[in-house]
Amino acid sequence: MCNQGVVPLVLAHARALLTSSPPGRTTYLDADLRDPAAILDAAELHDTLDLTRPVALFLIAILHFVPDDADPRGLIARLVDALAPGSYLALTHGIGDGDPVLDAAADSYRKRAITARLRSRAEVESLFVGLELVDPGVQFVHRWRPDADVPAGLTDAAVNIYGGLARKV
Repeated sequence: MCNQGVVPLVLAHARALLTSSPPGRTTYLDADLRDPAAILDAAELHDTLDLTRPVALFLIAILHFVPDDADPRGLIARLVDALAPGSYLALTHGIGDGDPVLDAAADSYRKRAITARLRSRAEVESLFVGLELVDPGVQFVHRWRPDADVPAGLTDAAVNIYGGLARKV
């Protein structure tokens, strides 16, 4: 998916930048989302987070690179199952509601052998199955509880990303 020399360089920088003290522990886990067992079994994860207490799982701008045959709902369920009640899942996803510009962008990825699966709002909502969606549910990210800093002329077509937040009960 990317230049082989870039990944080790990114890992080296991440590890250098993520030094932290015990109260603000941070780590970088080099893992594939499609292998939740490797993520959940990683010593770095358990050295950093106490999964018996509520935590937040952020899947930001990644799920549109996970094809249906990799079972994104199952991957999410496996990760969320390992979290304590009261934990949250936040995710964003490129929209797949028939925008020709986005369809062309996804096609461009596929021509480079990079999986790109845009999903409709209903499909993105289905990624939160078994969780309690926080109001206002799945929305364009600039409309999800907007503040005064959102430019007045910003359109849905310019954003093209859905986002949502849900709680594990």
